[in-house]
Amino acid sequence: MSRPFKVADDHEYKTHFICGIFHMFNTLGLGLAFLAIALYGLWTPDLDRTELQKRYGSSTAQMMDVDGLRVHYKETGPQDAPVLLILHGFGSSLQTWDAWSVKLDPKYRVIRLDLPGFGLTGASPSNDYSEDKDVAILTHFADKLGLDKFSVMGHSMGGKMAWSLAASQPDRVQALVLMAPDGFPEVKDIGSKPYEVPSVMGLIQYFLPKYFVKKSIEPAFADTEALNDALVSRYYDMLRAPGVRGAILARSNQTIYSDPVPRLKKIKAPTLLIWGEQDQMIPSSNAQSYAGVLLNSTTILVPKLGHLLQEEQPEIGLTAVMQFLEAQLPAIKR
Repeated sequence: MSRPFKVADDHEYKTHFICGIFHMFNTLGLGLAFLAIALYGLWTPDLDRTELQKRYGSSTAQMMDVDGLRVHYKETGPQDAPVLLILHGFGSSLQTWDAWSVKLDPKYRVIRLDLPGFGLTGASPSNDYSEDKDVAILTHFADKLGLDKFSVMGHSMGGKMAWSLAASQPDRVQALVLMAPDGFPEVKDIGSKPYEVPSVMGLIQYFLPKYFVKKSIEPAFADTEALNDALVSRYYDMLRAPGVRGAILARSNQTIYSDPVPRLKKIKAPTLLIWGEQDQMIPSSNAQSYAGVLLNSTTILVPKLGHLLQEEQPEIGLTAVMQFLEAQLPAIKR
């Protein structure tokens, strides 16, 4: 995302800005001048992509063109191991899986990516964040990697994408892990836009206080003490990746709830539904809705944890996921 106006360098920009402040004192009065100073202090430009790669160890990750979108992804683990495709949630990035990847890598070929509109993948050139487009991108991403068979794990929004992919590719997806997945609305909400935002929210493209980001993440934790500054900084920085804030607004306004039942019934893969019992973002009671439709599912509710299982207490949720995947290995081993 470009700056509101072009400057030669930061010093020149500040000089022009200060001159502008004195001009406003004379023409608009003290009130508007102080408002301008406050907004200047809150102005939050995008961060440089290269700088983000240095900060978060993505320099070894790869980029792939998929339908005109440059997808940022990271692949680890043995090439001949069962494939596990991992999808993050709304506002997140592939780094959310760092703690889990260390344990999964020895047994699986782990492929995690920044989903369209997030992280270093960034905004979609087509500005299309519909369910159909998400599934198409993921399908073609798997095609380009030559993945005939694979398992999928997704969290929240990524959980919705995971089960949508499994429904559209039932003969390719061998095991499915859904962590507090989105996408199962009440009947009355089908056809609605659950995340539509008012136009004033467009200001986040220019002003995004770190405190605001922290407060938006806190409800995802049962114990907010687990939300340390390093974690908040990572979310804050990734929200400032080039084009991400605009893409988030576009996705929010394009998301429409549809009836999940016909698609969920197409899924053949054994499925683990895993939720933090104290999830305030997507209630754990939603697990019953999924379990009542899926052909083959197991439900685990993890006590004293919230929405972000993989980051609040990584080892607890991962133990259950590993046990499930290991139980499926005889069926999915290539």
